[in-house]
Amino acid sequence: MTQIQETKEIFSKIMDEMKKRIVGNENVIELMFASLLSGGNVLLEGVPGIAKTLMASTLAEVMKVGFKRIQFTSDLMPADITGGNIYERETSSFNFIEGPVFTNILLTDEINRSPPKTQSALLEAMQEKQVSSGKKTYKLPEPFMVIATQNPIESTGVYPLPEAQIDRFLVKIPVYPPSLQGEISMLLKKKEQMFADVNAVTKTDTLQKLSNEIERGVILSNQIIEYIAKLVVATRSVPSLALGASPRGSIALLTLSRSIAAIRGRDFVEPDDIKSIFFPVMNHRLILSPEAEIEQIRVSEIIQNILSEVEVVI
Repeated sequence: MTQIQETKEIFSKIMDEMKKRIVGNENVIELMFASLLSGGNVLLEGVPGIAKTLMASTLAEVMKVGFKRIQFTSDLMPADITGGNIYERETSSFNFIEGPVFTNILLTDEINRSPPKTQSALLEAMQEKQVSSGKKTYKLPEPFMVIATQNPIESTGVYPLPEAQIDRFLVKIPVYPPSLQGEISMLLKKKEQMFADVNAVTKTDTLQKLSNEIERGVILSNQIIEYIAKLVVATRSVPSLALGASPRGSIALLTLSRSIAAIRGRDFVEPDDIKSIFFPVMNHRLILSPEAEIEQIRVSEIIQNILSEVEVVI
């Protein structure tokens, strides 16, 4: 069995286990797993009570990786996330005590409820996968991913994420309530089924091996690379946008498309792979102009227009 086939098979097993607790949201689960394989971070946006936290914790349990959760509040301090140097009288020295960021999957619940100073404690961890304290730098475990959640409808007591931080999320995924049939399926579940036991189907060593193989073994043709570049450059000339995507957006599309292709059982990227991830990769990187906001133009509309206007040359 090739590594690509193994990736598809493992994801199929992950999905089967996730369905024991989660109703719907298959695309969200796919993007979360692909982001982990790509070394990226995930921002889940949705109203309370739609299983964002449950999805993150269950995914970690199914993959048998370390998982920690931080509830962001207005009085949370940076050291509460990263840890810090603590003086020990017995040894008359300072020792570094690891914070909850030292795990594989870190869930930061309601990340926008803490001020920028606390939010910024995650910047180095999200980008360089390390924590600096004093004169020393400490590497985080591999794989490492931040899954953050935020409520899109609240404005009281929240601090919007600055562009520098939001750009460090590989994807921003809207999470919606279930459909009518999904709601019925959820209600028909017995209480014990909602918190059913799940089996671990992989482990950290396997995930790292798959991630390395995907980076080396999934092919992007010159035409696909040109398609990615055209899509990203197109965001920079839309009159309704005050700011288009940065080169980090291009790299995000390229990196994530490899993992998506592997999950779908291929060692090459297709245009449909790019189209399927363009919205979650771009929707948090594009900033509307004041005029577009007044006219209530949506970023999703702009993204759809770009996808329809930029042609694929294969």
